[in-house]
Amino acid sequence: MSAPKWHEYMAPVLRALSDGLVYKPREAITAAADLMGVSEEQRSVLIASGQEQWINRGNWALSYLTRAGATERPGRAQYRITDVGRDLLARFPDGITERDLRIIPGYETPRRAKPAAAVVPVDLEAGEEDTDLDPDEQIASGIARIHADVADELLQRVLGQEPVFFEQAVLDLLIAMGYGGAEGKATRTQLSSDGGIDGIIDQDALGLSRVYVQAKRYAAANVVGRPAIQEFVGALAGNAANQGVFITTSRFSAEAQRYADQVPTRVVLVDGERLTRLMIHYGVGVQVKRTVQIVEIDEDFFE
Repeated sequence: MSAPKWHEYMAPVLRALSDGLVYKPREAITAAADLMGVSEEQRSVLIASGQEQWINRGNWALSYLTRAGATERPGRAQYRITDVGRDLLARFPDGITERDLRIIPGYETPRRAKPAAAVVPVDLEAGEEDTDLDPDEQIASGIARIHADVADELLQRVLGQEPVFFEQAVLDLLIAMGYGGAEGKATRTQLSSDGGIDGIIDQDALGLSRVYVQAKRYAAANVVGRPAIQEFVGALAGNAANQGVFITTSRFSAEAQRYADQVPTRVVLVDGERLTRLMIHYGVGVQVKRTVQIVEIDEDFFE
């Protein structure tokens, strides 16, 4: 008997969690594997990264269920079923696929990503359900899934820290992006101007060009409106500044974005989704788990 695929763990995981108790990931996956009758031989199989295959696949199932709201995380490395999960299990008791999750309001299929040229931090096992995709597309799909999951975790970790931690993380990100130049610097500060300034980046050694930063750590459901951006613009004017970046862990209203686009002062708004993409891209708060080299035929060798 072949080992269960990652999506085949979803219904058993929900069934294991249906008692309403809080489970650690391995506990939930083990219970699901027991329900499916996964053999000791199957549990001994390792994937290329050295992780047990059945645990890897169970983790992907938990990740997708959490993204769909079928499970929740009451604490770090803890999972519990939700009413959405109970309804999902009732609808699909014999098995759940990623397509079945799309019936849940608010669920978003992870975005596709273009294959990385040389360094790919990915477990190739993750994309096994996408059998209609070619190998390159499967790698791209796997990267997108991993990045989406890491992005969710990044926001949760940031929200669990003190505000000063977020302010410093934002400055670290901007420096990693190249702001500050070779001899510039970033300073976390507290000014008394209306709206407040959380950080200043000197673009050159003399500080002749500066970028002013405001970092607001809000829950994902919060919406930053126009008044907050107006206050930030006022703070910039009070410091004779002509450019600033407003970064939040939540999102901006359409009115706030329109206002930022219209004011003479150059104001860039970065919401939580864009923030995590930038953190992953520039390696802030994350590290490369594993690299995979993708090869092709060297035509010159055969000429």
